[in-house]
Amino acid sequence: MNVVTDLALVLFWLSAGLLVFTHFGYPAVLWLLDALGVGGDVGQPRHRPVGRIPLGLADEDTGEDGLPKVSLIIAAYNEESVIGAKIENALALDYPRELLEVIVASDGSNDTTAEIAREAGADRVLELPRAGKAATQNAAADAATGTILAFSDANSVWEADALGLLVQPFADARVGYVCGRVTFTGPDGGNLEGAYWRYEMKVRELESEVAGVTAGNGAIYAVRAAGYLKLAPSGSHDLSFPFAMAKRGLRSLYRPKAAASEKMVPSMDGELARKRRMMVGLWDIVIGEGMVDPRGYGPVYAFEIFSHRLLRYLSPLLHLVLLVTNLVLLGDGAVYRWLLAIQLAVLLSALVGRWVGWLPFRVARYYVMVTFSIALGLWDRWRHGPPAIWEKAEGTR
Repeated sequence: MNVVTDLALVLFWLSAGLLVFTHFGYPAVLWLLDALGVGGDVGQPRHRPVGRIPLGLADEDTGEDGLPKVSLIIAAYNEESVIGAKIENALALDYPRELLEVIVASDGSNDTTAEIAREAGADRVLELPRAGKAATQNAAADAATGTILAFSDANSVWEADALGLLVQPFADARVGYVCGRVTFTGPDGGNLEGAYWRYEMKVRELESEVAGVTAGNGAIYAVRAAGYLKLAPSGSHDLSFPFAMAKRGLRSLYRPKAAASEKMVPSMDGELARKRRMMVGLWDIVIGEGMVDPRGYGPVYAFEIFSHRLLRYLSPLLHLVLLVTNLVLLGDGAVYRWLLAIQLAVLLSALVGRWVGWLPFRVARYYVMVTFSIALGLWDRWRHGPPAIWEKAEGTR
């Protein structure tokens, strides 16, 4: 072997191993850690019973039954088709009305979002200049009077008991962030996001039990008002809050019984466009906001960030290295010819999956699409700079 072949051999098996680990090995390790009772970076006992009265809140911050006042914030941009139903859903939640403040923050909407929100019974409607989702949420957090800030998308439908279940873990003062479970409804049009999300939610459930989740979702989550973090326009609550809370010594939890639903993007092309937009600000969060910096993490949470976040985001590069080094190693045995054939078969299946609905082709297309969206988002970030404004995914309203 020469130096090039030796290097290709190391890089090939390293890339292959990391890809297999992040998708399959990591959930298995989480399951083992959970079974062994390992984790709890913030120091609380595992599976600790949670009381109803949030620790650290003054008596005047809670109602007669010990529940905190919650501000439910809905950032909206041109949501006239769904905002009325969203307010109706919020007001129907099984939570004391006097302890619930519903805030709609309109991000420069040029339709009737604000008017419909007022007519539907929102407690406060903020009509803000167009500045992006993060800036809109920051303004709403400033205006909120609740001790807990809950957030939801305008097209998310919450179960009646979701808010109470979402708030309950804050009884432990070492909990800083809680997200619920979102399911996707409607015809998938070939989009496998619903199936992938079920896998992802299972992983987050294990993370929550071990050391805390590494990401949330925009449909249903909450933070303490006193611990709210104002993010830059390129920031994302979903990705930024969990790791930022960990650096403060606070736990970020997933509570699957706090449930919400949203309409699925009805096509694979639409899903690719949605994910591409989501990934534009990714590296501003990973590098600029310090996700990649391990300082402040406990060892188990650092392992989660490396395994579930950094390796996933590096997967386009790992696949590229895998393909190039496989080509270099073709003359080193039949195993490399077979492995190259498998890689090419996956790419061909992804292409065929655009026209053929057989499940293996759809799975290949979805996987390639998700991986490619990370690279496309980085490309868009390099060409156009960090994102500021936001757009709705077509077909989800």
